[in-house]
Amino acid sequence: MTEGSRHVPCVGAIVHDDHGRLLLVQRVNDPGAGLWSVPGGRVEPGETDADAVVRELAEETGLVVEPGPLVGRVVRGPFDIADYRCTVVGGTLRAGDDAADVRWVDAAGYAALPLVDGLTETLGAWGVLPR
Repeated sequence: MTEGSRHVPCVGAIVHDDHGRLLLVQRVNDPGAGLWSVPGGRVEPGETDADAVVRELAEETGLVVEPGPLVGRVVRGPFDIADYRCTVVGGTLRAGDDAADVRWVDAAGYAALPLVDGLTETLGAWGVLPR
């Protein structure tokens, strides 16, 4: 809650592979339909942030992750997004629910994609951009 307005609780996942590439999804739905971002979504009622991160990653990417520490928090419009560092522990990469495409990107691949507003500045400030 901020200044009398309620924000929708959301989570995002910061996932790097062994080569320093970052996991990104191309969003199907607004906000940011057609643009690329880190995977994530809304926290369902009764769900913890950790549960939401695991569910959202499985739905959007086919990957099973183990959530780690909070990397940072950002408010985008009505969404209050807590982004967690995650480690892949299983699954097979594929675009799923709410994702038109999903891929690991290095710095050059990242720079070539149309990204959601503010992503580069936020990830850069947190020190988690792809290598």
